[in-house]
Amino acid sequence: MHIEFLVEELSAEAALRNLVPKILGTDIPFRIHAYQGKRDLLTRLPARLRGYRSWLPEDWRIVVLLDADREDCRQLKARLEETALAAGLVTKSAAVPGSRIEVLNRLAIQELEAWFFGDVAALQTAYPRLGPRLGTQSRFRDPDAIPDTWEALEREFQRCGYFPAGLPKIQIARTVSAHMEPERNRSQSFQHFRQGLLALAGSHS
Repeated sequence: MHIEFLVEELSAEAALRNLVPKILGTDIPFRIHAYQGKRDLLTRLPARLRGYRSWLPEDWRIVVLLDADREDCRQLKARLEETALAAGLVTKSAAVPGSRIEVLNRLAIQELEAWFFGDVAALQTAYPRLGPRLGTQSRFRDPDAIPDTWEALEREFQRCGYFPAGLPKIQIARTVSAHMEPERNRSQSFQHFRQGLLALAGSHS
């Protein structure tokens, strides 16, 4: 089995390089293609998926990961599903029992940084000055409900004296994800992502 990941930016690539082996183990090879933002990925996705359809090996899978941002999650997910089906590929949502899943569409809600808020212990291990308060504040208890997630994370870092000139997104994604434990993450969108990957692996076995 091999998985092709299509993500909207380099910070997502940095996080997945650490997270995918933690979820699936180290025996499944994968490759990550990072785009120049969500609009770039959505614009180029139809042609990319049609290209895959013309030669996709039987044991290859495709995962598309986007930030929901402030968009309607159902509409964005429906757009991804329609794009894959129009390219002639079978998505996890549309697959019938026993059929081969070719595409998994997943959203980080609202942004990738919600997944970091979902594992406070990883944040504290990577950046100890953050302290324990992140895990006790009511506004951070539901990571997927934090508005402007990146800005909220930036405020917490800068409150503790980190990155006064602005957050290096790729560095933080790489550093925090190295300490994350997928099973304990409190972000529901992360757990949907994790369960989807496990389903892909299970459909192959």
